[in-house]
Amino acid sequence: MKVYQAASNRYETMTYNRTGKSGVLLPAISLGLWHNFGFNDSFDNARDVLRCAFDLGITHLDLANNYGPPPGSAETNFGKILQADFKSYRDELFIASKAGYLMWDGPYGEWGSRKYLIASLDQSLKRMGLDYVDVFYHHRPDPNTPLEETMGALADIVRQGKALYAGISNYNAEDTQKAASILKQLNVPFILNQVRYSMLDRWVEDDLLDTLEANGVGGIAFSPLAQGMLTDKYLNGIPKDSRAGGSSIFLNEETVNSNIEKVKQLNTIAQNRGQKLSQMAIAWILRHPQMASVLIGASSVNQLKENVKALDNLEFSTEELNQIDAILG
Repeated sequence: MKVYQAASNRYETMTYNRTGKSGVLLPAISLGLWHNFGFNDSFDNARDVLRCAFDLGITHLDLANNYGPPPGSAETNFGKILQADFKSYRDELFIASKAGYLMWDGPYGEWGSRKYLIASLDQSLKRMGLDYVDVFYHHRPDPNTPLEETMGALADIVRQGKALYAGISNYNAEDTQKAASILKQLNVPFILNQVRYSMLDRWVEDDLLDTLEANGVGGIAFSPLAQGMLTDKYLNGIPKDSRAGGSSIFLNEETVNSNIEKVKQLNTIAQNRGQKLSQMAIAWILRHPQMASVLIGASSVNQLKENVKALDNLEFSTEELNQIDAILG
């Protein structure tokens, strides 16, 4: 494979949004490495997708200790690609990792203890061949560890220079407020809460968006396409080779069938906007100023390019928003 040289026009078409009240601008669309980048996947395809992403102006790459499969392998593969292709572009990239879910055996291999978070990040940095990540998240709330301990660990990680910013993921409004208050007292830059958000999963609108706004924290959405339901994949039934047609724990036939009428109506609105349903679903999330970016996965270069086209039409009329609300109930 020839030596990679990034596209010279990579910053001309991407939209960049301020993350809360921080100095960080994130691309409106970021690339998540949850699936398709582990040892069980094609390394060459992963490399092609990452190259394409950067050529499109996607500077934010989102990883976690347990991404793969198997766990850890997405970071290992990313580290190899980083060294081969992106070493000279490191300062143009905003790289994230996380810890919170099960990563190794025993009592120190998951949740939110200081022991686990610091050890996990050290492992992640080694896998990726990095001195630091740009943001390090606590991946999920820990009901049994004091939040002061978890946030204190994030603060020390930032002070040690192993991460530039602190983040949280999957935190509700109440816990986000508590985390923000602790980190503010510790004078640590807290910039992101990464949350599940889509047209079919609107929980963040109740009070989390207001909490983010009040604390100057940005939001970044994962699962914006509701595990593929907000695409054209299921409009004419459930393909056997699809996520819902297989044994996925994240999506099943019952969930698709219970939402398919809404999805078909949403697809009509998208067509009238000159968009694919997936593109409209991404644009709809970005209508909130609190949502700095939408995280997408990509199994191919073509899929990535298609989703980035969401940025061609980010505006919604009041009538369109009312129609969408009526469909979603």
